[in-house]
This record gives sequence, structure tokens and C-alpha cells, in this order.
Amino acid sequence: MRIRVGVVGGGSWGTTVAHLAAHNAPTTLWARSADTVREINEEHVNSRYLAGYELHQSLCATTDLEELVHEADVIVMGVPSQSYRSTLEEVAAHIRAWVPVVSLTKGLEQGTRLRMSEVAHEVLPGHPFAVLTGPNLAKEILAGDAAASVVATNDPVVADHLQGVFDTNLFRVYTNPDVIGCELGGALKNVIAIATGMADR
Repeated sequence: MRIRVGVVGGGSWGTTVAHLAAHNAPTTLWARSADTVREINEEHVNSRYLAGYELHQSLCATTDLEELVHEADVIVMGVPSQSYRSTLEEVAAHIRAWVPVVSLTKGLEQGTRLRMSEVAHEVLPGHPFAVLTGPNLAKEILAGDAAASVVATNDPVVADHLQGVFDTNLFRVYTNPDVIGCELGGALKNVIAIATGMADR
């Protein structure tokens, strides 16, 4: 049986990762907007966030979070950090045991300053957790430019399976056991880039 992927979040990066996963596995994207869901299902586009770029023909979308989560063998969280916990709590009500959770979210939780993996371990204790992160731009990937990313998890078996879910001919996925380093790198890179730019003036 093929792995079924459920992506939670219909923004630019969530949609792009769903597009990548659809090359390798049956993939469904959850979005709050019924218009976005209709567009993806009927026209294979997400004009709100990715106007002018066509999505994989087999990618499906839904507004039914319960159905998506219940049927998925991998859950990919593509929502902003400020809504990560509340959305994950909704996911927790329907997720099956031992289903891995993959985070696309960069940043720390406002107030607690927890990393997304720490939030996930609080909300979904016992579930394998991974981070997919890298120097990626959604529109460049959809345009067909070559890119690379890393899937970070402390479980090498989970890492190997997830690598196969997201890896394509033009999107190379590496594995790494350093979840903390990858999360902090993703959260701090923009701060460092801004500081570097200021120092260069």
C-alpha cells in the first residue's frame, strides 16, 4: 500500500510541498478557503499564493480536516508559527497512532519561544516528528529550478521513508539527525541575513 500524505495549510510553501509529494504518493492538501480547494481540484492552481504556476495533476484538496488527517499516513504541517499549536490540536483529535508529523514551519512559538518540535511533543506525544527545511523559494521550485532541502529527525527509519516522499528529480532531499540545529537554522537565518546586510552598508 502506498503512503498517503496529508498537507495541512494552503499557503505558498504548503502548496509547493504538496505538489512535490504528489509526484511520489497520493497527496491531499487541506485549506480553509473553499475557493482555493476548488481551484486546486478543478484547475490545478493556487492563484491566491502561486499565480501563474501549475500544480501536479494528481494533487487533491479539501476543506475537511478530519477526513484528511484520519486517512493520512504522514501529516505535513504547513501553517504559520502563530497558529501551529491550535491547528495541531485540531489534528490531534483525528490522527492515527504513530503517524509521523513533518513541520514546514520556521520560527518559534510566540510567548513560549518553543520550537515547533517541542510544541508537537506537547500536543502529540509519542508521534515521530521531523522538520523539512532548506533555502527554498516556492516559486523557483514550481518554475522547475533545481533545489535542495533536508528532512531532520532522530529516527533514521522515518528519515529514509520521508526522504522518498519529498525527493524528486529537481528537488534533492537529504537526511539529518539534528532536529534542533535545523529548526534554529530555519528560525534565525533571516535575522542573520538582515544583520549581515546592515553591517555591509
